[in-house]
Amino acid sequence: MPTPDDRSVPAPESSWHAALHHLQENAEPHVLATLVGAAGSTPREPGTKMVITSKAIFDTLGGGTFEYQVIAAARAALARGDKAPALEAFPLGGRAGQCCGGYLHVLIEPFSGAERHIALFGAGHVGQALVGLMAPLPWHLDWFDSRHDPFPAWAVDASALPRLRLHQIDGEAGAASAVAALPAGADALVMTHDHGEDLALVDALLRRDDLSSIGLIGSSSKWASFKRRLAEAGHEPSAIQRVRCPIGIDGANGKRPYEIALAVVAELMTLGPDLSAETDRRGITPDSLRDVFGRDD
Repeated sequence: MPTPDDRSVPAPESSWHAALHHLQENAEPHVLATLVGAAGSTPREPGTKMVITSKAIFDTLGGGTFEYQVIAAARAALARGDKAPALEAFPLGGRAGQCCGGYLHVLIEPFSGAERHIALFGAGHVGQALVGLMAPLPWHLDWFDSRHDPFPAWAVDASALPRLRLHQIDGEAGAASAVAALPAGADALVMTHDHGEDLALVDALLRRDDLSSIGLIGSSSKWASFKRRLAEAGHEPSAIQRVRCPIGIDGANGKRPYEIALAVVAELMTLGPDLSAETDRRGITPDSLRDVFGRDD
């Protein structure tokens, strides 16, 4: 699978706000570091910001050892996959070894990038409706089809959909290669124009055990036929049960492409870990904020 092209990399001279906009649009991992508290002699004033990725920095909090320490803290947060903001204290004379002797608090806000990676096989009516629905969501989407010139003009205009990658594949052989190149944790949706290609894709997807989900469009009778043929191909019943067919959230019975697409996106949003407890624990305690800003009750 192609690596992301230059659209996902801000220009090195970008300001922090231009880089932030670009990285957010492309759902690329990054940290927004903001100087929120300062005392004594410091290189910059509160409100100063910089953006940090695993390989680049945009703007500055003042340079020197202090800034290197901020960058290291930001990249450590990205490497851990942190989602919650954190306050970091920097005594310039102690921690940073700088002679100005001031004291700084920096808010480290990590953005872990795309929340999901979708592999969509098929550019028919339902596939096109799906891409339109998923485009505003913070998901990376790889869209595959084996036909000649299968993608609509609005999808070919990459500037309109920065997290979308298009892939024209060569039949069943190309499908196997595409499946092998998917990142771990991807959600796969199979809805090509050809049942033989669908079967080959599901067979290849089931040979991987690191995908988040596998969905196949079709009727109950289609799935009954596929289950038999997958079993004949050597897949265990427990593996075959990983496939959702028909796809779509329970109770959604519409048959129009847009209705099916709505049901599929709704179903995808129910899959994966429950993050409610983690969300409840996010943020910075009021006491920590009062310490930084020096405000009393």
